Amino acid sequence: MIIVARVVNSAPMRMLGKISPPSRKNVVFGLFKSKKYADTADRLYRSIIEQARLPIFYSGYGVPDTVDGRFDMIVLHAHILFDRLKDGDAADEELSQAVFDLMFADMDQNLREMGVGDIGVAKRIKAMAEAFYGRATAYAVALKKEGDTDLTAALKRNVYRKSEPSEQQLNAATTYFRTQIAHVGAQNLMGFQKGDVSFKPPGVVASSS
Repeated sequence: MIIVARVVNSAPMRMLGKISPPSRKNVVFGLFKSKKYADTADRLYRSIIEQARLPIFYSGYGVPDTVDGRFDMIVLHAHILFDRLKDGDAADEELSQAVFDLMFADMDQNLREMGVGDIGVAKRIKAMAEAFYGRATAYAVALKKEGDTDLTAALKRNVYRKSEPSEQQLNAATTYFRTQIAHVGAQNLMGFQKGDVSFKPPGVVASSS
């Protein structure tokens, strides 16, 4: 299953800044003639946003509390969901696409609310989509390997970017990611079709002392 990178252009969602989680209103889905997945995708996306915005990631795990940092936490949690849905059937594939569309519609709207013009939005959305696929590929490859060397390197390169997390923070982030992959991977696919997904609470980061 491959999620097609076709991005819609309008949805009043908010997720990158310090604003409340998304609420549905006039959501436009670019790939679907029907809106049968609109409510389900909204519930799943809301769960992704709520988990990605937990304060502990930015205070304890050392993720930069910036637009870039928040983007990467959303990408990480979206990847966890998509990793599970890829094992499903055509309905799960459609649902993946609906969540993907909604995520990028949200990013589009956020950029516009930040004052970015049409041309700038198009360029940034394209860059974000490329970043998403690059990260998804790196995470998928790293998760299949024994040991955490490649996964930790991918998280440091993407989630932390220009920041300098401690070894304890990197280890905690790596453990968290693997734990969530296993936790969500064990959930029944039928639950996702109802808009239900659960994430485990993040663990405490070990002290460096």
